[in-house]
Amino acid sequence: MPQPNSEQVLIRVHACAVCRTDLHIVDGELTDPKLPLIPGHQIVGTVEAKGDSVVNFHIGQRVGVPWLGHTCNRCRYCVSNRENLCDYAEFTGYHLDGGYAEYTVADYRFCFSLDPSYPDLQAAPLLCGGLIGYRAYSMTGDAEKLGFYGFGSSAHILIQLARYHGRQVFAFTRPGDIQGQKFARELGATWAGNSNILPPEPLDAAIIFAPVGKLVPAALRAVAKGGIVVCAGIHMSDIPAFPYQILWQERVLRSVANLTRQDGEEFLAIAPKIPIRTEVSSFPLDKANEALSALRSGKITGSAVLAVN
Repeated sequence: MPQPNSEQVLIRVHACAVCRTDLHIVDGELTDPKLPLIPGHQIVGTVEAKGDSVVNFHIGQRVGVPWLGHTCNRCRYCVSNRENLCDYAEFTGYHLDGGYAEYTVADYRFCFSLDPSYPDLQAAPLLCGGLIGYRAYSMTGDAEKLGFYGFGSSAHILIQLARYHGRQVFAFTRPGDIQGQKFARELGATWAGNSNILPPEPLDAAIIFAPVGKLVPAALRAVAKGGIVVCAGIHMSDIPAFPYQILWQERVLRSVANLTRQDGEEFLAIAPKIPIRTEVSSFPLDKANEALSALRSGKITGSAVLAVN
């Protein structure tokens, strides 16, 4: 049983969504984890105890814990409202023990209250798939025609936000993923097809959710002049060389790093208004490895979630 310090809450974990970043950590592609480590950074639970400095949560309150677990609040990034780039940031399920457990502790300043309309299993994917996706989505500006490369947890959440804003979504899946393309169309995609072909018309922006470097030149070819391509993952395979011609004409290529607490507050406020609904496949805690394997092999529609307590 972990013990909270003065600025932490002890959380009884109810659910923890499974993220591709968990795979990158388990597979050694992210190379600096705390060891031994409890993974998991999309945690939903209730406060069981709290430190003396905790002022905004009470015992029994339901909270959510995201990827960003701690920042220094003094480096040049923190003081310029860019805490997602903090030089000394610590991340849940990577530097800090996470939610593949019955109990965990978290810095109360980086926890969120959750709308009661979301059951535990459906709330969990919002805490990374939703939050990181929201930050990537925000970087596409006022793009009317959006491409989503990889239609997993983040994309199935963000298409609902895009449709709420009246935007068209073009969904790209791994070649031959008929089920994924069908799922995208059911959620309102204008078009869904293989990631190795061009969309039927040029896009204003694209978000790459899949950790596949060769999708970067594919997305650049798919966007119109002045288009934006956002890489939303924390890890990606190497990007192959590509001709300058597909970047020219003021196309923009950029990445997303982590999230800020402001991102979380904004997204968790709008999600129930849409309302965003998450599609989940539930696994018991002792089947965590099976959940990771299913995610790795592309067998999950929507999000995988560990049901803990």
